[in-house]
Amino acid sequence: MGSGTSAPIAIYRRYARRKALVIMLVALGSAALAIIAMGLGSAGLSPLQVVHALLGRADATASRIVLHIRLPRVLAALLAGAALSLSGCVMQNLLVNPLASDYTLGISQGAAFGAAVAIVALGAGTTQSTTLDAVWINNPYVVTVFAFLGAILTTLVVLGMARARGMTPEAMILAGIAMGALFSAGTIITQYFASDVQVASVVFWTFGDLGRASWKELVIIAGVTLPVVAFFIARRWSLNALAAGDETARTLGVNVNRLRLAGMFLASLLAAVCVAFLGIIAFVGLVAPHLMRRVIGGDYRYLVPGSVAAGSFLLLASDTIGRTIIAPMVLPVGAITSFMGAPLFIYLLVRGYRR
Repeated sequence: MGSGTSAPIAIYRRYARRKALVIMLVALGSAALAIIAMGLGSAGLSPLQVVHALLGRADATASRIVLHIRLPRVLAALLAGAALSLSGCVMQNLLVNPLASDYTLGISQGAAFGAAVAIVALGAGTTQSTTLDAVWINNPYVVTVFAFLGAILTTLVVLGMARARGMTPEAMILAGIAMGALFSAGTIITQYFASDVQVASVVFWTFGDLGRASWKELVIIAGVTLPVVAFFIARRWSLNALAAGDETARTLGVNVNRLRLAGMFLASLLAAVCVAFLGIIAFVGLVAPHLMRRVIGGDYRYLVPGSVAAGSFLLLASDTIGRTIIAPMVLPVGAITSFMGAPLFIYLLVRGYRR
């Protein structure tokens, strides 16, 4: 009997080790890519120089480039990628819909509307006198606050309708799409009454840009992201139970309604903070969880940390491509993630209709 029971245990341990190894390799890949990314730019640095700068052993110029210019951008990519990916992963579980993410639920569109109102109504957009006569956001904090309010308003409306009307997860997706369309229309109308500079400022803000993040913004993003990641890791068994169906989850002692509402609010909060500070970065919450689900399966004990690691790697890789592909020009990271995410979105739609 001992040998008969030990074989399945050994198989399971190999199964668990393989999943943990995949997550570890993705995390190590993110760390290695971060070192490489901090060395790329007009002032090229070797990986060894980057490491010395991080350890405080480099010259003043290299230290200034790494610590004050490139490190905040890399950390923004790692944190925002983790937050957006986890947000999408959890939403897909709670709403039982593989297409759920901050973008498809209208959260990003709500943030864009809030930013447009701040730029047009409060005059937060202007031009900066440079050789390129570039558009500039002269009051980023007002824009950030209004973008955050727009994102949270979308979340509260969708969750409020779900709680008051007892909406199904599918109906919540439709409500999110409707809210996204409403806020997109509001943004267009706001731009219609704006000046040329204000319209350019709104468009500039909607481009996802990791270069906006300073240490203050990073502290706030990390302060929201890390506790929420810990919460969902602690509730990984409940997410597994919910994946088996509401009735199964209830028989296992999970308060389905409370978990769905609290989980949706926290997942939306992750997306709202990132979008408010960094602009719209689409499809990370859709692509990264599905990639990891293909590799390590749907066990949320591994999928939650795996999505966090994959999101960080994906967004950092996208930003690095955007910074280097046509250097010295920098492509918006939101355009890069959309370019990669749109084909997967179409694939999931086609596969869903075939079923």
